[in-house]
Amino acid sequence: MSLIDREILACLPDLRAYARSLTRDRDAADDLVQEAVLRMLSSANRYQHGTHFRAWAFTILRNRFLNDFATRQRQQRHAGEDALGRVAVAAQQEEGLEVVDLRRIFHELPEEHRSILALVAGSGLPYEEVAKVLSCAVGTVKSRVHRARGALVRLILAQHMAMQPVPVRFSAAKRAAPVRRRTDPAA
Repeated sequence: MSLIDREILACLPDLRAYARSLTRDRDAADDLVQEAVLRMLSSANRYQHGTHFRAWAFTILRNRFLNDFATRQRQQRHAGEDALGRVAVAAQQEEGLEVVDLRRIFHELPEEHRSILALVAGSGLPYEEVAKVLSCAVGTVKSRVHRARGALVRLILAQHMAMQPVPVRFSAAKRAAPVRRRTDPAA
């Protein structure tokens, strides 16, 4: 087994997690990882030994997603959303609902926010390596992570506020209406 093969095997779970955050679909993520691994194997002679392999691998995966997958996913998503909207699945436990809610909220984030959070939080890459993957400065990575976390918090808070019961308020006309009292003692 070559050095490249061992490196690929070592980072495969993280690549798959990152691909799932990008594609929002287990099968599509597996396909993306497979395409990226094939690209890594065919480009093994271009890998510069001594550089960070994981950053190189994540860059290839991200570029494959951006080049090929994003277009296909957009087309498939529109057709699939209608069918998914009609399928109802009952939750079995409250914790499962919270995870599903978080996953749904996470996927409501724009792709650039999901991508940066998956690289930093999901894959555990340091900011320096994420900067290499995204071909930008470390400060840019930090500001993107900050904005992505802020967007995620706002979505979570909006979801929480939407679930709060709305207080019942009476209109001004009902409050101003006179109260009728019985004045006839015989009635």
